[in-house]
Amino acid sequence: MGRNTRKRRTPLATKAIAASAALALGGGGLIWANFYASAHEENSANQTKSAGAQIATIQCPDVGQKLTNVPKRARRGVDRELANLDKQISEAYSRLASTRQAQAGDAGFVDNAILGPLKSKRTAALDRIGINIRRVGGKTPFNLAKLARCRGMAADANTNDGNAGDGQNQDQNNDGQNQDQNNGGQDQGQDNGGQDNGQGGNGGQAGNGPAAADFVNIEDVQPNSRNLPNGLAANGDGGSTGSFTTNCGTNENENRNSDNVIVAPGVSNGAQHQHDYVGNQSNNAFASDEDLANAQTTCQNQGDKSSYFWPVLRIQDGSQDIDQGQPGGGQDGNVGKIVEPAEAQLKFVGNRTSDVVAMPKALRIITGDAKSFTNGLNNANTSWSCTGFEDRQVTDKYPICPQGSSVVRTSNFQSCWDGQNIDSANHRTHVDFVEADGTCSNGFQAIPQLQVRLVYDVQAPQINNGQVQNAFAVDSFPEQLHKPITDHNDFINFFDDDVMNEMVQCINNGEDCQ
Repeated sequence: MGRNTRKRRTPLATKAIAASAALALGGGGLIWANFYASAHEENSANQTKSAGAQIATIQCPDVGQKLTNVPKRARRGVDRELANLDKQISEAYSRLASTRQAQAGDAGFVDNAILGPLKSKRTAALDRIGINIRRVGGKTPFNLAKLARCRGMAADANTNDGNAGDGQNQDQNNDGQNQDQNNGGQDQGQDNGGQDNGQGGNGGQAGNGPAAADFVNIEDVQPNSRNLPNGLAANGDGGSTGSFTTNCGTNENENRNSDNVIVAPGVSNGAQHQHDYVGNQSNNAFASDEDLANAQTTCQNQGDKSSYFWPVLRIQDGSQDIDQGQPGGGQDGNVGKIVEPAEAQLKFVGNRTSDVVAMPKALRIITGDAKSFTNGLNNANTSWSCTGFEDRQVTDKYPICPQGSSVVRTSNFQSCWDGQNIDSANHRTHVDFVEADGTCSNGFQAIPQLQVRLVYDVQAPQINNGQVQNAFAVDSFPEQLHKPITDHNDFINFFDDDVMNEMVQCINNGEDCQ
């Protein structure tokens, strides 16, 4: 089993990261502190909110990440139901965002009108997941029904384990000021829990972010302060020191969709946010491995038909894109003009302690977590920066870059493989990140590490009186409030054998090839 599910932090470390996230992921005022103080008192365990207080979003257990042993014959049906669970949460969040007046007048409204019906729908979907597994002779690892209940979540609260209803969320912010403990910066912005005046006040993402507290001046960030344990660069001055660069463009032909063939195969709009695709040109929810293997590619090296995809970046300057009001776009709360990267650098590097082995055809890797705002930080892997300041990496803020500097998104993928599987039931346990010393644990083998560096020429947002203008943000699931911590990146390997062998040879021989 990979480290993604076996990871156990010490209580002190867990509390430190959770506190950091609570301080950095929003800027709610006293109303949010009061909500969480009441929601987690011993005699209030089942309350959603205190009278008069509002919640920003909905937090549910991530069922997919807990299903690690789904039989292969059941996975397609289970994935469809997991996508259905995501849709249910989004619909509930939409109702949450559109009923603020009713919530203000009725302390039980959210429980009775939103979370209660959501639990019923989730119970039915979870039952169907169990049927899919048992139909092929599998066994559910636990009582799925216990994952049905969701709860309200404040904009400045974040859990580390993603178990809704466990009472572990701690709101560390009680003074309306938001201090970023991770990077030395200080935000004075107020997060209004996803409420937006529609005039660019806190971004314009259909009223659900980003907020002023989601940004930090990169010059206020301390160098070498990245605090997430995932996404370490595997390359070093020992072991396999070479590299292989593939040039696949910046999505000049605007190949985008809101599917995700890895986590929601066969489900249209399974991601509920738009992806940029470079490389393979046949990636959609219904593409088979044969379709992908026979596809056209934008890569200069035609032996690379791999699929590289990530959520698009949008700027909220009052303009709209062609998906306004469409699934994955405005219909799912993703609004604004999509910005094409100015640069998209795709590089594979070695391992600091050993040679690397070839990646198997059709290997799938997801790095980061599109739901990390509500799931917690176990799978989060975000690195935001600015050109000229890339020793300063921000994990939970969008950077405000000085004039002449561009926004940078960096993703270092998992580079340890179990040696057997091209995917796993939760799409994570077949691969792993390197340990701090660069080694692979649990008998995993080192494979070339994909490093993706995306550069964007966007105008720096302006923050005045706690409001942000000309904000930018990645697309997200609606209830994730377009938080920067939800950034993620995806890869499906379709290098032909000759090119993959060339890559391995270059890396192991310490050469730099392309």
